[in-house]
Amino acid sequence: MSENEIRVLYVQPGKYPEERTIPNTYEARQKLVGEDLTVCHPWRDNACIISNDAAQNLDLPPNRLYGYDGCIAGSFIVCGDSDDGLISLTDEQMAYYEKLYHHPIAFLPMVHSFLPMKCTPEQYEQFQRDGNKLKIKPIDHGER
Repeated sequence: MSENEIRVLYVQPGKYPEERTIPNTYEARQKLVGEDLTVCHPWRDNACIISNDAAQNLDLPPNRLYGYDGCIAGSFIVCGDSDDGLISLTDEQMAYYEKLYHHPIAFLPMVHSFLPMKCTPEQYEQFQRDGNKLKIKPIDHGER
């Protein structure tokens, strides 16, 4: 990896996170996340989330939970941050955030909110194909 590249965690809706090495440029981040970038610092370990600030307006799909009552829509990246700018995640940070965001989340619609449910990429695809409806197979109790 050259000094002009950084190692990030790329998180897409319905997929497992991927470790990626990208050029440390605004354009490279836009290519992964979208045009209107925003940076937030929810942790104390010099890591940050870069996401699309217009994700809600663009109707991008919900991706992962954020805070107690929200979610990040669309793809996002997690990278390191320092006084000199964005930097690579450490091995420890990469392992921590991969575990934190490992499972895709299906957001089941409710009357005034949503119910997040961890799932596999295959279950997420089926959930999206079926119009955000959860199909539950009845339990076979055998003969009674």
